[in-house]
Parts: sequence; C-alpha cells; structure tokens
Amino acid sequence: MRTKRLLSLADIGQGVNVSALTNALSDRPSGEPAGWEHIQPAAARRLLTGAVQAFAERGYQATTTRDIASRAGMSPAALYVHYPSKEQLLFEISRSGHVAALAVISAADSGAGPAPVDRLAAMVAAFTTWHAEHHTIARVVQYELAALSPEHLAEVAAIRRDISALVERTLTDGVTDGSFTVLDVPGTALAVLSLSIDVARWFDSTRRQSPTPAALGTLYADLALRMVTAP
Repeated sequence: MRTKRLLSLADIGQGVNVSALTNALSDRPSGEPAGWEHIQPAAARRLLTGAVQAFAERGYQATTTRDIASRAGMSPAALYVHYPSKEQLLFEISRSGHVAALAVISAADSGAGPAPVDRLAAMVAAFTTWHAEHHTIARVVQYELAALSPEHLAEVAAIRRDISALVERTLTDGVTDGSFTVLDVPGTALAVLSLSIDVARWFDSTRRQSPTPAALGTLYADLALRMVTAP
C-alpha cells in the first residue's frame, strides 16, 4: 500500500497556511513532526520521522532500512508495506521540505511591500530563520539531493528554481530602480540563498551560546543587503 504524498506545489496556490506547513516540519526529536497527520496510516508517519532522524544523524548512504524501521518501532519488512524504497522516503522528506521553504520565502516576498530592499531583507530573514528552526530536516533536504533518483531530483529541482527565481526577480527590480548594484543576478541570488541554506549544516539549538533563529535571520538579512548595495 502506498502512502499519500506530502504537500505539492499546487497546494501553495490553493492557500496553504505557511505557519501550519512550517510547523509540520518542526524538529521534535521525541515524536513525529506535527502536521503530518494526513499521512496515513500512523506507521507511515513514524517511518518518515525515523528516516529524518537517521538521515540527519548518519547520512543517507550509511542509513539502512533496518535503522529507519527500528527508529519507528517496526520490522524492516514493514517499511516496504508503506514505501517501496529508502529513496522514496528521502524524496517525500525532500519534497515537503522544499515546498515549505518555498512557501516561507514567497510569503515573505508578498508581505514586505514593493521596495526591493524590504523584500530582499524579508526573504533572507525568513529563509534563514526557517533553516535554523528546522535545521534537522533542512540538513536532509539540502544535503542529500544527490541520492534522489533522476525523476525525483527533477521534481525537487523545479521547486529550487522557483525559490531562486523569487530572489532573482527581487534583485532585478532593485537593479532597475537603483537600489542594488549587482553585475551577476543569478550568481548573486545563489550566494544569498547559500548563506541561509548553510545555517542548517552548523546550527545547534542546544549550544548555550547559539544565536536564536530570529537573530540569525536579522543578521543574514543585513549581510545580504550589504552584498548588493554599493558602498
């Protein structure tokens, strides 16, 4: 039996609640992420949760189906009742994570007003904060792409292009109205997004001196603006 897919790009156009979607991907080591209740049955949700934890801790290649099933309190054979492969689990996690990130950055763009400076700052702050708050899933989503099948990678890559396009459009608008000095819009968009994405690699909320996700968002928004404005 195949489990239901997580939210698709079409869901974004149908009024997905951004807070609900991002809360669905919150890091809750003691249990499954809130908001995955629509994934039925419950065993399928436990497998997704176990896969997130295992992939983040050990990496995709080093994780076995036995490890995932064990974290879900199930036998290895039971995994295949719900998912045809370990790669399908990774795809479901990657796809839902990218949809959530796109929803967050889209909401920031539309809610910041018309000025490119305000839009870019809002997008970078939101994107950075999301990668800090959801660093466990973000780490899997951003750093295990090479393990996806060509078909699944293409689907995820399309969402990534939508994210990049939002930033590129804002940079282009800023160049047009004189707010930004940018010679290479695609390259600059990649650099700006990479700042936020890399947060998932090193962020650790358990460290006593770690900045808060919101503080990181503010800092990185300022850094991004400094990158694109003339001295």
